[in-house]
Amino acid sequence: MKINDLIMVIDFGGQYNQLIARRVRDLGVNALIYPYDITVDEIRKINPKGIIFTGGPNSVYLKNSLKISKDIFDINIPILGICYGAQLIAYELGGDVKSIENSDIDIKPEYGRTKTDIINKSNLFDGINDDTTTWMSHTDYIDSVPKGFLITATTNNCKVAAMEDKEHNIYAIQFHPEVKHTICGDKVFSNFIYNICKCKNTWKMESFLKDSIVELRNKIKDGKVLCALSGGVDSSVVATLLSKAIGKNLTCVFVNHGLLRKYEEEEVKKIFSDKEKYDINFIYIDASKRFYEALRGITNPEEKRKIIGAEFIKVFEEEAKKIGYVDYLAQGTIYPDVIESGSKVSAVIKSHHNVGGLPSVIDFKEIIEPLKFLFKDEIRKLGLELGLPDTIVNRQPFPGPGLAIRIIGEVSEEKINIVKDADYILRQEIEIYYKDKNYKPSQYYVALTNMKSVGVVGDFRTYEYAVVIRAVDTDDFMTASASDLPYDLLQKISTKIVNEVKGVNRVFYDLTSKPPATIEME
Repeated sequence: MKINDLIMVIDFGGQYNQLIARRVRDLGVNALIYPYDITVDEIRKINPKGIIFTGGPNSVYLKNSLKISKDIFDINIPILGICYGAQLIAYELGGDVKSIENSDIDIKPEYGRTKTDIINKSNLFDGINDDTTTWMSHTDYIDSVPKGFLITATTNNCKVAAMEDKEHNIYAIQFHPEVKHTICGDKVFSNFIYNICKCKNTWKMESFLKDSIVELRNKIKDGKVLCALSGGVDSSVVATLLSKAIGKNLTCVFVNHGLLRKYEEEEVKKIFSDKEKYDINFIYIDASKRFYEALRGITNPEEKRKIIGAEFIKVFEEEAKKIGYVDYLAQGTIYPDVIESGSKVSAVIKSHHNVGGLPSVIDFKEIIEPLKFLFKDEIRKLGLELGLPDTIVNRQPFPGPGLAIRIIGEVSEEKINIVKDADYILRQEIEIYYKDKNYKPSQYYVALTNMKSVGVVGDFRTYEYAVVIRAVDTDDFMTASASDLPYDLLQKISTKIVNEVKGVNRVFYDLTSKPPATIEME
């Protein structure tokens, strides 16, 4: 992809790293994440307009903590350090970083919303009130600043909440501007990328679309591409994007693994078999029995994901051989998939079947993932740019492994049917309830627990499953809060599920946010 003005986000393993890139993009400048061990020569070749050091879980003074070459401070590119990144700047340039546990002064850890005072004028804080609220999350702190640095912000418990060396364009903040609880967060990023880095507003979906089509044409040339099409927004956008780039050299294969939502396979076939709207080679494969057999006896969620990923690849390889040699496999991997499957320095939250679930050897020249640096809301915008209908662009998110990860424990046809029926009731009732309202939960579904309990239907004792309703509000799917569904709606849904779905006698509602939970059950 052609890169105009770019902010380089250097990853030191913090939990909010991807939000940094997203906040910068929201302000109209492209941001990409690079590993902490990138060399200064590589940075010079990329030639970013600015660099952001992320947070991280380590202590900068420990022997094995993540570091970057000190030469980075001499390449005349503005740098902003956040949390660990701020402490790293202080430590590498001669300041002192200490642990609160070993401090010789009375100082406490800071977590959550914190009153922060700006005490010196700074380009980074231009237009921000002198007293503001920021989001802190640290136990280490900067005890003394390096030579040439000025303290620009402080809190009751942290004397160096921000510091800067204006002459060398190096800025450091202890708080997290990427978290929305930091009131001035967007303004801090805006000041950095526009006032300090002198970026231009060039990150737009229209330009991303044009650049992506050119890049795909140049890469694929006359090659053949097999696209894994699920009917969800991610794979649908990939299919349409590739169709515009390479036309008839694209074949889209829709594999029904038997783990789809109720009536979904019929809907997908109807949409993409319409030659007037979608000029693609569309192939439908019912592989449900095959996936059921592969999942028999499997209870571990990571194992489920990896089995599904491996089985998908086998199906696609077999189909590629039927239609002749295929060079590339395309799929709708998105940024949260890559993130949660683990980076070089971040922990694996869960392997996504199309990322961490792929086998090490595949019978394709390469896997193409045009959306792997986009967040969900950005993909929806791209879908609209491509002219996709709202029914696809705003389709309810659905994981690649499907209902397998909405069933706790072993997967069986009986359990799949329970989830399909219960989930269909939930989706129908929510669509009806929120039809004329300005709000609707970002994602909602029913999952099946591995728990059975005693109930009473009529005059008879039952011993059946409990299901869980999950509904969340989010704009990036990296963090989420439980939706505040009205009690009367929940009661109606619960009654219908218990009355109409065979095998269920109890309904729970999941109130857990992300983090600590994930949006999906497994």
